[in-house]
Amino acid sequence: MRLLKSTAIIGSLTMLSRILGLIRDIMLAKYLGAGVVNDALVTAIKLPNLFRRMFAEGAFNAAFVPLYARRIEGGGDKDAANFAGEALAALFMLVALITVFFQITMPWTLNIIGFGLDRTAAAGATAPYDLAVLYARITMPYLVLMSLAALFSGVLNTRGYFAAAAFVPVLLNIVLISLLAAASRADWNLEQLALYLAIGWTVSGVLQAGMLIWGLRRSGIRIPIKRPRLTPGVRRLFTLGVPGMISAGITHINLMVSHSIATTQDSAASWLYYSDRLYQLPLGMIGIAMGIALLPALARRLRSGDDHGAMMTMNRAMEIAAILTLPATVALIVMPEFLIAGLFERGQFGQMDTQETAKALRMFAIGLPAFVLLKVLTPAFFARENTKTPMIYAGISAVVNLILGATLFFTVGFYGLALATSIAAWGNVICLAIILKRNRHFVMDKRLMLRVPRIALSALAMGGVLVWLAPIARPYFANSILIDYTVLLCVCGVGFLVYILVAGLLRAYGLADIRDAFSRSSKT
Repeated sequence: MRLLKSTAIIGSLTMLSRILGLIRDIMLAKYLGAGVVNDALVTAIKLPNLFRRMFAEGAFNAAFVPLYARRIEGGGDKDAANFAGEALAALFMLVALITVFFQITMPWTLNIIGFGLDRTAAAGATAPYDLAVLYARITMPYLVLMSLAALFSGVLNTRGYFAAAAFVPVLLNIVLISLLAAASRADWNLEQLALYLAIGWTVSGVLQAGMLIWGLRRSGIRIPIKRPRLTPGVRRLFTLGVPGMISAGITHINLMVSHSIATTQDSAASWLYYSDRLYQLPLGMIGIAMGIALLPALARRLRSGDDHGAMMTMNRAMEIAAILTLPATVALIVMPEFLIAGLFERGQFGQMDTQETAKALRMFAIGLPAFVLLKVLTPAFFARENTKTPMIYAGISAVVNLILGATLFFTVGFYGLALATSIAAWGNVICLAIILKRNRHFVMDKRLMLRVPRIALSALAMGGVLVWLAPIARPYFANSILIDYTVLLCVCGVGFLVYILVAGLLRAYGLADIRDAFSRSSKT
């Protein structure tokens, strides 16, 4: 079983990207804060980011990988290369048309996600909505670049080359961190800084696509350039791909809906953005990496008729997800203020921003296990070329999120949007799990049923220590990155040690399991 090894490769590189992304957001909070200019910027990047997450983080691969893998086995490398070329041409044409449409209609279509932004400008400034339109037009080409990168990544992942595709998001963070570092020395106002960041977003897309092309050539993989045609293979790709993109991207669609509603309150979009970025750190390292690695593994098992092996792969994926996700969930729930204060509270980001962002983070954390489980459950459908079922329940989840989010926003406050997203995700997970169990496509084995409660108890023990320790450590924050991060690392390190020790005592997981997984991976 190559699952753990593949997940480790993807997860480690994704972790590097997420850590750099966290550094980027720390600098963003310092120089832009959580005001109307940052609201405009985060609104502008929502459209290209939605497509990036839907494509680059597994949804496009959900449709492309099984079809491409079948071509390799059935027709060989030449047939697979022709299919990839056809898919590339069709995808480029479709996404280019979408990009042109948004470029022309942006002053009106941006209302979809930013209708609450202020249309009036303060003296000597530009209206937040007009800023968002400008920034969105600059970042829209990122859509085309990331769509192509998604296909290149799918080809490399199917061939077993995970590193290049997992590394390219690092380039985005390097570009943006460089711009933010320059801001500390340049005399830019907030609007100028946001403008340069928008430009940097698209420039990074060029670098990412270029690196994947280099990775394909280095691996000896050829994708021919073809004219767009609606071939049978392309028809099948889009038949599977459209539902797959909707279902796999539902978490991000829900977040976009939440953002759109949040723009009606000043700074709420920024508070949701920073809380989203923080819980996305474990989701990116665990859920996304798991989903990318799991789909090819399941597809190989099912194509060879190994239903038992596919079931075992699902159980082990659940186990890995639990042992990595539950402690992160508990930590985000019990000490969100402590984490946000240590990471972000300096410069333009004040104490009130910390308190409001923490409210949203706690609500998002409730749904973190569900967000990760969706990355584990949906590949079980995609590997069987069933993208309609997840799409149906994703659509139901989106409706629940919209209605509940709007209701909670106007009753409890903006953080109700985050809670609605978490509740909708859990509903989606429960529905998919019931269907898989009913069809005997997933049944929890004895090992999983024994270990999940032990993992949960270990995480709760860690949470108890953090509840006691975080208030004691909070006064040691000194508005200094060096001191604040040292305090953060010490508290998180103590929590991690407690979790590892309790998990070891309860035998929630063992090093022998990791050695066994890698041993099996070397034999496959």
